[in-house]
Amino acid sequence: MADRVTVIGWDGSPLTAAARSALGAATLVAGAAHHLALPEVPQTAERIRLGSVALAARRIAAHRGTAVVLADGDPGFFGVVRTLRAPEFGLEVEVVPAVSSVAAAFARAGMPWDDAQVVVAHRRTLRRAVNVCRAHAKVAVLTSPGAGPAELGLLLEGVHRTFVICEELGTTREQVSVVTSDKAADHTWRDPNVVIVIGGPVTATDDGGWIAGRDPSAGPRGWALPAEAYGGGLGEGETDLLRSLQLARLGPRVGDLVWDIGSGSGAFAVEAARRGAAVLAVDQDPDACGRTMAASRRFGVQLQVVHGVAPHILENLPEPDVVRVGGGGAAVVSAVADRRPQRIVAHAATRDAAELVGRDLSEHGYDVECALLQSVELDTRAWTEKERSVAFLLSGRLPERAQ
Repeated sequence: MADRVTVIGWDGSPLTAAARSALGAATLVAGAAHHLALPEVPQTAERIRLGSVALAARRIAAHRGTAVVLADGDPGFFGVVRTLRAPEFGLEVEVVPAVSSVAAAFARAGMPWDDAQVVVAHRRTLRRAVNVCRAHAKVAVLTSPGAGPAELGLLLEGVHRTFVICEELGTTREQVSVVTSDKAADHTWRDPNVVIVIGGPVTATDDGGWIAGRDPSAGPRGWALPAEAYGGGLGEGETDLLRSLQLARLGPRVGDLVWDIGSGSGAFAVEAARRGAAVLAVDQDPDACGRTMAASRRFGVQLQVVHGVAPHILENLPEPDVVRVGGGGAAVVSAVADRRPQRIVAHAATRDAAELVGRDLSEHGYDVECALLQSVELDTRAWTEKERSVAFLLSGRLPERAQ
C-alpha cells in the first residue's frame, strides 16, 4: 500500500504550498492530461492517466511510495475522494481542496447557490437529472460526455429554462454562455462543463434561508390538504383520504416524473410536486388546466400542465416513473401500463369498474391491490354526519422494479 496518498483539488489557480510540497515528494501521480502537464509534477514520478478512478485506486493501493491524485475543483464534492476511501481499496487520504466547479460556476454567473439543487448527470442518471430540472427553479448540473447541455435541452422539450453553461472552468479556454434550453442542442459544448439551469420563480427569504437546496418544510404543514386550501370545489376523485393514500402508494420523490392524468383542481399534482418530484398534469378541460396552474403558483411549486385528451395525448409525453389516473377509466389505465411506469394508482366508483381496471393491470404484469375506502366527515359541534364518500382505490406495482 502507498505510504501516503494526497488528493489535490485544482481550480486553475496557483497550487498552494501544501499541494506543491505533496507533489514534490510524489513517486506516483494520477490525474487528467492537463493535470499531469503541470510543471510541479516530478519528471521521475510514475504517471497514471485518470480515466476509471477505481482502476487508479487499485494501482495506488499496490504502489510502494508516495501517491498524489489531482482532480478538478473540490475532490470531496462529487469527486474522487469517495471512491478512493471505499473499503475495498483500504486507502487513507489527505485532501487539499480547491473551489468546487459548482461554486466557481455560480461565481461566474454572479448568483447565490445555497438555494440550488446539485445533480450529477451521467448517461444512466440523465433522465433523473432532467426531472430535477423540471421540478426545481435553480439546479446545477455536473455533466459528462453524452449527458451534457445538448442532451439536457433535448429532454426538457416543452419546458422553458435558461442555461448558464460554464465550459472548462479555471483554464485559459474558459467560457460562459447563456442560452435558452431549446437552443442548447444547436451547439457543440466542450467538456468539462457545468450547467446552471434556471426557470420559474426564484425567491429568497429575508434571512437567506436556513438549509441548502429546496426547503422541504416550505408551504403549509401536512399532506392531503383540505379542499379549502385549493379554493374548494374538489372533484370526487380528489378527496383528502383518497389523495393521501394515492401519494402513499406512489411515493413520488426527487428525480421522479409523475403523470397526473385528469388533474382536476391540481390538488394531487401540487402535493406530488411539494415532495420534490417533477409533475406533468394532464386534463382535457381548459378550466381544470387553469386551476392546476393557479394552484402551483399558490404553493410555489414547478409543474407542467398539458391540455389534451387521454390516452392519445400521452403518446408523446416523456417516460413516467409513477402515474395517477384520475379519470378516463380502463382505457387510460391500459395506455399508461403500456409505458411501464413503476407504479400506477387509479380509483373507481363501482366494484365492476374496479374489477375491469384491476384485470387490465394484472394482464400488463402488475401486482394489483384494491381497497374499498369509505370516509365520513363529522360536524364536531354536534357530532353529526356532514359528508360521506366511497371509492375503490386500485394500485399496481411492477414486481421487477418495485422500490
